[in-house]
Amino acid sequence: MASIRGKIKAATDRANVGKSLETVVKDLNRTLKGWGNHFRYGNSARKFAIVDSYVHQRLARLMSRKHGHSGINWTRRYNGAWFKRLGVHRLSGTVRYGSAHA
Repeated sequence: MASIRGKIKAATDRANVGKSLETVVKDLNRTLKGWGNHFRYGNSARKFAIVDSYVHQRLARLMSRKHGHSGINWTRRYNGAWFKRLGVHRLSGTVRYGSAHA
């Protein structure tokens, strides 16, 4: 978890305020898809939901900094509909439960 959180934090860092949001999301999607494909087998649904929430929070903070707003303004500006429109790869719902092989 620390590894993926570090990668998300780096992709949405204050240094990326000057980049377009599409570029940030594209780089973030590449990271999320790779990490999600590696860990999707097994019991990882709760952790995937936590990562999705963290990505939403970091992107909201990035946009607040980009537009000069104080706070992250979750409820009004950066709600779930906004997050969905961005096209960020969601890890929730991608878990594959397979049978155990001996």
